Amino acid sequence: MSWVHVGIALASILIAITITKNLGEEYAWVNRKIIHFSIVPAILMMYLGLIEAKIFSTFAFTFAVGQLSFHVLRKEFEWFQIPGNYGEVFFAFSAGAIALLLDQKYATALLLVMAISDGVTGVIRFFYFRKKGFNVKLRKHWTGSLGFFLASLIIAVAFLEVTSIAKIAWALVLTLAEYQPWLDDNLAVPLAGGVLSLIL
Repeated sequence: MSWVHVGIALASILIAITITKNLGEEYAWVNRKIIHFSIVPAILMMYLGLIEAKIFSTFAFTFAVGQLSFHVLRKEFEWFQIPGNYGEVFFAFSAGAIALLLDQKYATALLLVMAISDGVTGVIRFFYFRKKGFNVKLRKHWTGSLGFFLASLIIAVAFLEVTSIAKIAWALVLTLAEYQPWLDDNLAVPLAGGVLSLIL
């Protein structure tokens, strides 16, 4: 492992945070997804062995605690943190747990779904509802779910060594976990993915 790679991973996230700050609060929902996308370099470097899983997890947990503290103090970064919504905290905690507990290749696939598929669905829904003139912050729609499913299926094809039917089923179950209304998707998708890891 090289700390240079850790630095590159952190730089990717910090650059995303800076860019989203310039976009402003109006794009808070998209800004969150851009920050989700920004962890992809860290995920891939962990997969390639350039960053240890425990280091990835440590930084993920640190980001989670940091973001939670701003909620507790009611000093949210409003361009990506939504008061009363702890999705980005759950995202960071879940990412840390996945990297620490699951097989590296499977963890990579699930983390990429959290970063890319969730990002894709959020961006699609944001612009769909913005065009319709609705509140874009907390709505879900089948268009976003379709984007989530397709992105997850591509990731499954690239990283999972299972049958084609199993890859489709995996992507579909994660899509349903993201869409369901009872549990934050940043917890539901990792939990569903964890259960599926015992079956595949």
